[in-house]
Amino acid sequence: ATHSPEATVWAVDINERAISLTTRNAESNHVPNVHAVGPEGIPPDTTFDLIWSNPPIRIGKKELHNLLSLWLARLTEHGEAWLVVNRNLGSDSLVKWLKELGYDVERFTSKRGYRVIRVAGRSES
Repeated sequence: ATHSPEATVWAVDINERAISLTTRNAESNHVPNVHAVGPEGIPPDTTFDLIWSNPPIRIGKKELHNLLSLWLARLTEHGEAWLVVNRNLGSDSLVKWLKELGYDVERFTSKRGYRVIRVAGRSES
């Protein structure tokens, strides 16, 4: 947010304490372009050039797929999402599923049991 003051940064969490702490940190560091909210706090027509997430894998496959489908659909034409997922919690099957949906997906790197996955574009069928 400090390196791109023209950008709007949405910090999304379901944990109220995390939202509060993020808001206070942004205020105390004079970073007015950070908006910490719950998922319902983002206007429905908002799209994203960039999404960074360590998605909540443990919510279950169906809920995870619903969550990722919702947010990845909001990427702009040239937008990207970077996901950090534990290898032992289904990162490889997640990559396969995202490819089946038509996203350009690559396993960018792996370290200490975690995968960093880049998700971009979605070919329209």
